[in-house]
Amino acid sequence: MRRTEVLRAYREVLRATRKSFAGDTPMLKASALEVRSKFEENRNVTSESDIQRLLDEARDASHFISTMIVQARLNDRGGYEVKPAKEHAGATLEIPSEAMMKSKAA
Repeated sequence: MRRTEVLRAYREVLRATRKSFAGDTPMLKASALEVRSKFEENRNVTSESDIQRLLDEARDASHFISTMIVQARLNDRGGYEVKPAKEHAGATLEIPSEAMMKSKAA
């Protein structure tokens, strides 16, 4: 049943955000709101092809979040540390500047 697939996809995206943004409460809240908003926005879609496309997009988003996003953490020295996990192997690492990180934290 499609409802079950949609709920599974929704949970997978939320699980990916919780893992990627663990310890970052503002980002966890913002990402959960965004995910819910996107799913609510498409609540009334009835076309099978559109539903399948949206499910594929949700799976892609979950995979992207899990493998391409690494949360930087402020260390005791005032710098940021990035610790990619094994699921990030092979991904291109783009590290934002210190100024960008500090402006986002403010």
